Amino acid sequence: MSKKNKQEAGLTLKNSISGDLFEQLKEKKAELEKVESVKKEEDRLRKIEEKRQREKNKSFEELLNESNMNWKNFKD
Repeated sequence: MSKKNKQEAGLTLKNSISGDLFEQLKEKKAELEKVESVKKEEDRLRKIEEKRQREKNKSFEELLNESNMNWKNFKD
């Protein structure tokens, strides 16, 4: 490698931009990660609520079909 190529290989984004701009980018990244985690948590809670609502609105037939009990054992 020539001397110029070695210098270019040693440069990173952090080295080529100002420190202030780099800090702004780091803050923006942290903010976006926080927003993403909040969205994931909201989505998780929404799915739990939807499941609860589906369970609440099941008919007797659906509940009976999902039951693990063998109803024939209770016949006389």
